[in-house]
Amino acid sequence: MELSQEKINALRLLVETEPKNIVILSHTNPDGDAIGSSLAWGEALRKKGHKVTCIVPNKYPYYLDWMTGISELVIFKTDSEGRAIKAVAEADMLFCLDFHTLSRLDEPLSRVIAQNSSAKRVLIDHHLNPSESFDVMFSLPEASSTSYLVCNIITALWGAESISAAQAEVLYVGMMTDTGNFSFSNLTPTLYRTIATLAETGINIPQIYNNVYNSFTEGRARLFGYTINRKMRFMRKGTVAYMSLTEEEMRRFWFQQGDSEGFVNYPLTVKKMRMSAIFIEHKDFIRVSLRSRGAVDVNLFAGRYFEGGGHHNAAGGKSFVSMEETIARFEAAVEEFAKEGLL
Repeated sequence: MELSQEKINALRLLVETEPKNIVILSHTNPDGDAIGSSLAWGEALRKKGHKVTCIVPNKYPYYLDWMTGISELVIFKTDSEGRAIKAVAEADMLFCLDFHTLSRLDEPLSRVIAQNSSAKRVLIDHHLNPSESFDVMFSLPEASSTSYLVCNIITALWGAESISAAQAEVLYVGMMTDTGNFSFSNLTPTLYRTIATLAETGINIPQIYNNVYNSFTEGRARLFGYTINRKMRFMRKGTVAYMSLTEEEMRRFWFQQGDSEGFVNYPLTVKKMRMSAIFIEHKDFIRVSLRSRGAVDVNLFAGRYFEGGGHHNAAGGKSFVSMEETIARFEAAVEEFAKEGLL
């Protein structure tokens, strides 16, 4: 992955002048990469004298509560004081991290952002096909995570020595979680060299892993067992699997935000599995998560059938019909995909 020097210079002109009011935004249902990249980039900008507000549309998973600086995030959905609306209205710059279209935000927040038409907008993301207009855009699908991208941007602007241990820790969380603990998604030599740079700050990598992956609730463990045992279905001679969870089922196991994280990956542990999906029921829609192996392009699948997108082997979308209709649509789509030789 190579950063455009022209874009680095353009970004430098924006962030190395007089102090500004800056808002950093990330997507709905923020994950480790969204949170890690936002916290690290926010701290980098504060070091340059800027006033920075990091906003997420809704609550992040509880197993990220320990991350340094996370208490300063403004959660738009529960922001009774109006801090997010005020920050966006006063912003001189808006950074969009780990998403490439405003549709990844809840509608009330996207409307608030649209009302500030004078702020400079910068995209830092690693998803395919950005659909918004930005003054500066770092859109690199070959990057394994947005945290990896942010780390390289900080290094290009101010040197690796400018990255504190606190920043290294949250950046590592983002890189670790978006690659399945470094088991998939663009695992390049430069990624591992970047990890070595972060390790040199003294971060405790085993403890970070333990904080993220070994801090779930009993309810989550029981929900996982129920989902795998009772809700996993196979198609096409065991090469495609899908699972579904209704709101009632999740309440039965005391569901918390983030409890279903990683469920969609489990079917891929089956030797001949090529594609996996999970359907999670929300109040107004069903969230669709897709994973695949090898040549199966779930980014294409998500865009064609579920108004979504993402990466070649990891993507998602939404369905606005019932769970039964969503599953029927998925099954028909799988057969169509297979007939076209795409599965």
